[in-house]
Amino acid sequence: MIAERTINIMELMNRNFYSFWLNDRPNSILSGGRSSMKSSVISLKLVTDFLGDDQGNVVCLRKVAKYLSGSVYEQIKWAIYMLGVEHEFFFGRSPLVIKHKPTGTGFYFHGVDDPLKLKSMNIAKGYYMALWYEELAEFSGVEDIDVVEDTFIRQDLGDGKQVKIYYSYNPPRNPYSWVNQWKDSKVNDPSYFLHHSTYMDDEKGFLSSQLLRKIETYKGNDYDYWRWMYSGEVIGLGDTVYNMAHFHEIDELPKNDDIIMVDLAIDTGHQVSATTYLALGLTKRRNVVLLDTYYYSPANKVEKKAPSEFSNDLAEFTKKIRETYRKPIDQQTIDSAEGALRNQYFKDYGVRLHPVAKKKKVTMIENVQDLLAQGRFFMLNTSNNQIVKTEHERYQWDADTLQSDDPKVIKEDDHTCDALQYYVMDNLRKLGLKF
Repeated sequence: MIAERTINIMELMNRNFYSFWLNDRPNSILSGGRSSMKSSVISLKLVTDFLGDDQGNVVCLRKVAKYLSGSVYEQIKWAIYMLGVEHEFFFGRSPLVIKHKPTGTGFYFHGVDDPLKLKSMNIAKGYYMALWYEELAEFSGVEDIDVVEDTFIRQDLGDGKQVKIYYSYNPPRNPYSWVNQWKDSKVNDPSYFLHHSTYMDDEKGFLSSQLLRKIETYKGNDYDYWRWMYSGEVIGLGDTVYNMAHFHEIDELPKNDDIIMVDLAIDTGHQVSATTYLALGLTKRRNVVLLDTYYYSPANKVEKKAPSEFSNDLAEFTKKIRETYRKPIDQQTIDSAEGALRNQYFKDYGVRLHPVAKKKKVTMIENVQDLLAQGRFFMLNTSNNQIVKTEHERYQWDADTLQSDDPKVIKEDDHTCDALQYYVMDNLRKLGLKF
């Protein structure tokens, strides 16, 4: 027999969430900085309400399906354990579902890579009582929300019940991002409850001292980045993309932080623009050091290099890095749109270069900014590496696109900028960045 215990829900959250917990509006938008615990509180709310309705089912959504298991699935599982009712549930992995044994209802987890695929979704028992959109800013726009919601709110629940819908996200820094403008449009809508939280609201000490020290490092290194990432402020993009104070030039490798592996990042231009290879060392402390740069521009050259020549140059560059640093080459990342060099290199050397899974330019830039703001990026002060510094100094947003949901960068002399973005994007987990 399992002993019952009494759980005081209010002890599992900070006071700033009490108003959210007690509100009865059908839609709740929770925005905030990273580590503000909004996802934890939403999961507790969902599980608590679920246990009070033996016909209710909950759907948890993220834009990209592959991120479900490591985020919303584990978050709901955490809440179930915190409430001490884990013995009542079956935790399925394929498909992702958490079923309530006594009632047969459950929590369902879906990606919204294609919103139309959810239109025909049905459940065996009961009705949908709640939806949770986690990381709402990842979604493509209001259309994604509307298509999905129409699927799950069409059934009449009876007794005046409504499907409760929860939205959680970290605000993009661009004030013209669709999700920031969408939230602003709901300020005076009586069917929406709006809430903002930050890690500074943690009065009960849920966050570790290790995490708080890390956040203070961000704050000291780049105050504006801290305002956006941890205070959840919409600070705007500005004109210049990167804070060049975070490109730390060093004359030699640190003696107390050895390199453990080397990654390569490749951006090609062939006939019309420059081609670059970056060699980036990862250290024991998870710092990144730009070791060497290959850069070829076809400008003002009558005869341009062919893919076979670039293939040979990459092989020579890789050989040089191996012989110089005596460390294993790990990931070799290339633009997913580049086929000529990938095919040529495999034909010549039997090595498959890894095409990066690109995202929106803003997202890839934010990943690099995250690494920089932690003070973890260094570059050897060599003549080869100066082009990296020069291109990043000149890298700017296109002013004509800043007041839009999809701002662009000026696409001139940005090849090392692209290569660095590919590297970070392809190694997020290894670098310990958000994933």
